[in-house]
Amino acid sequence: MDQREEGASQPGVRNANVVLQHFYEDNIGLIYRYMYSKVGNREEAEDLTSQTFMKAVHGLDQERSPQSMQNWLFRIAQTTLADYWRIHYRVPTSSLEALLEAGWEGPIDEDEETQTPSASSLQATEYVRRILQALPDHYRDVLIYRFLLSLSIKETATKMDLTEANVKVLQFRALRRAAELEKILVEQ
Repeated sequence: MDQREEGASQPGVRNANVVLQHFYEDNIGLIYRYMYSKVGNREEAEDLTSQTFMKAVHGLDQERSPQSMQNWLFRIAQTTLADYWRIHYRVPTSSLEALLEAGWEGPIDEDEETQTPSASSLQATEYVRRILQALPDHYRDVLIYRFLLSLSIKETATKMDLTEANVKVLQFRALRRAAELEKILVEQ
């Protein structure tokens, strides 16, 4: 007989397994529904529910009342969910050295902005101008409104006499076409 069978045959271990099984069965639906309501994805909710119960197994105190144990389990679920969102929305950070190695020249001094533009900025401006000129008028207009004039979707829609949904579609298509034109210009 292996250790597992010996442990399962002992009354204290069998009782703990039964308590754990009942605790799991009583709360699995509640925790799953809670997780699903927060993430909106069945697979993610199932994973988060199992993580919650795995964490709970290690600290289960059978001396607590059922309500106290359930409150404690929901606290574990909230912590598990917070960990999930923290990882999900983690923004990669770059060190200053890595940015400098990649070619970043540091913040622009306001005095430098008023000076004459550098040759590289003139080239970039000419490059953008060439791409914009090659675009159809409605694509050019939406890109100018959105990115050069920094208008919102709503303001752009008003200026162009379109719906907001149409502006979003038009912007997507304009950017896609501009990327295609950029490839052509690079090849020339």
